[in-house]
Amino acid sequence: MITLKNVQKDYSSEVKIGPIDLDVNRGGITALVGPNGAGKSTMLTMIGRLLGIDAGAIEVAGCDIGKTKSKDLAKIISILRQENHFVTKLTVRQLVGFGRFPYSQGRLTRADEEIISRYIEFFNLTELENRYLDELSGGQRQRAYVAMVLAQETEYVLLDEPLNNLDIAHSVQMMQHLHRAAREFDRTIVVVLHDINFAARYADFICAMKGGRVVQHGPTHQVMQAEILTDIFNTPIEVVETPRGLMASYF
Repeated sequence: MITLKNVQKDYSSEVKIGPIDLDVNRGGITALVGPNGAGKSTMLTMIGRLLGIDAGAIEVAGCDIGKTKSKDLAKIISILRQENHFVTKLTVRQLVGFGRFPYSQGRLTRADEEIISRYIEFFNLTELENRYLDELSGGQRQRAYVAMVLAQETEYVLLDEPLNNLDIAHSVQMMQHLHRAAREFDRTIVVVLHDINFAARYADFICAMKGGRVVQHGPTHQVMQAEILTDIFNTPIEVVETPRGLMASYF
């Protein structure tokens, strides 16, 4: 479980995140949703200890992230931020191999190579594994980055807007992969999403933020209600029952 207790980040007297009290259930996908500036990415990076907190405490799998050694935390939680700009010339396989660094310290073993191959195959990148990142499409490159994070084989995986700059087809493919990964590899995936309908279709839980606070959190079907979504996003939203589940209509 991921637990936030009275967590707060202060930027100024007018701008702050929190206080936040939240328990993220183990297993499946939890989607962080909300309007721009709600604090979704900030909360995610605080959980991943890429951003310090000004008050409160965060625990992941029972470990206080403020006190846990980095080498130990890297085997519990992994995170992929939006800014993925590698300036060096890397192949797909080399990139995915970085996910093994907490274990190999750069000296890959046969077991590491097998794990790398597993995630390259899982994300349908086998034919591209020797291609350089700058030779790939945006969708292919994003799959490679997520494969790298999953190759770290942590129980908890944090993804900040993995659908950013992807078209509809590649967004669907990415969410299908994440949905499978959560179940086949028994991962707890926390993902920041802008499109509420992707959260409705693929997330097991939705955590909605607004104004730096968590305003709704629960099973997807409980949060997918017209009144709740209208209030969160400050625009009229209808929730429609479809053969594939609940969908939000906001046009």
